[in-house]
Amino acid sequence: MTDCLAREVGVGACRAARSCFVGLALLLVLPGCASVRTLDAAKPGAPIIYSGTRLDWYSLQGGCCPMDRFGAEAPKYPGLDLPFAALLETLLLPFAVAAELGVGLGVSGGN
Repeated sequence: MTDCLAREVGVGACRAARSCFVGLALLLVLPGCASVRTLDAAKPGAPIIYSGTRLDWYSLQGGCCPMDRFGAEAPKYPGLDLPFAALLETLLLPFAVAAELGVGLGVSGGN
């Protein structure tokens, strides 16, 4: 059935629809991501390096007070979020280390 659909609407349209679906899925999932939550909280004294991964692991181990420790609530399904948080934070690790060391990167965007 997907072959018939691909022939009717074209392969480019199928790829565009797939990309759109992935983008929408990310928009729905990212607000629940522990990495985004902890970095958005910006709690003084909270960990920066692998903060979302730490929050997921903390909640999986039965941690009592994620708001006090991380400044953010744990996601509803920390076991599901853990591998994605670890992947995202590995990609962002150079920026997290720079922030932890207090190094200003002077990165700006736009006009």
